Amino acid sequence: MFIQTEATPNPATLKFLPGRTVLESGSMDFRSQDEAEVSPLASQLFRIPGVVGVFLGHDFVSVTREGDAEKGYDWQHLKPAILGTIMEHFVTGKPVMETQASMGIDEDDEFFEDADVEIVNTIKELLDTRVRPAVAQDGGDITFRGFRDGIVYLHMRGACAGCPSSTITLKHGIQNLLQHFIPEVQEVEPV
Repeated sequence: MFIQTEATPNPATLKFLPGRTVLESGSMDFRSQDEAEVSPLASQLFRIPGVVGVFLGHDFVSVTREGDAEKGYDWQHLKPAILGTIMEHFVTGKPVMETQASMGIDEDDEFFEDADVEIVNTIKELLDTRVRPAVAQDGGDITFRGFRDGIVYLHMRGACAGCPSSTITLKHGIQNLLQHFIPEVQEVEPV
């Protein structure tokens, strides 16, 4: 098994491509060992000292490290352990997630007025077709959370969470795109 790695715009996050499907649909973002218990793969990755985040996408795994290089939490030391853990997981045939029910995003977390349903549907379509594929290439994901008073609220996950360039992506990339197609959008904010 050959696993490729790619840098992301977030220097604390590295993207691992195992050459096979990781999640059939959706994505999962884990920020602690406790959260990761529903995923045997993420749980094993959190056992590596210095790993502070695991994001599972369709065909990749993004891992975020602690920023303390003095403790050996640099990619030179972490990358071999992460590669070994991912390879061992897929070679043994264990599931990535314990249950399919634990996957996905709770749609109840979304907020918007009933009158804005068409605007929200257009926002979601633009995010799904133009934004999320590009962000997934960088090891992250952006999901819709809400729309109120002309402001679109988005949740940044994976490599996007904590990325130094995420504000630029939101304000100059996504905000401009949405404003171009949807005049009602005045601003984009992270949740």
